[in-house]
Amino acid sequence: MPHRPRPLMALLVFTGANAVLVQTVSPVYDFVCFLFTRKDRENESDRSREASSFSNGTNSTH
Repeated sequence: MPHRPRPLMALLVFTGANAVLVQTVSPVYDFVCFLFTRKDRENESDRSREASSFSNGTNSTH
C-alpha cells in the first residue's frame, strides 16, 4: 500500500511542535536575560556604594 502524503497533518504537527518549543524556551530566555540584568544592577550599585565610601573617606572593606 503506497504512502499518501498529508500536508495538512504535517503542517499541524510542525506548528504544534513549534508552539511547544516556544512555550518552553521563552521562560528560560526571560530568566537568563533577567539574571544578567540583575547582576549588572548589583555590580553597578556596588560600584556606586564603593565610590561614595571612598569619596567620604571611609573604606568599609578594611
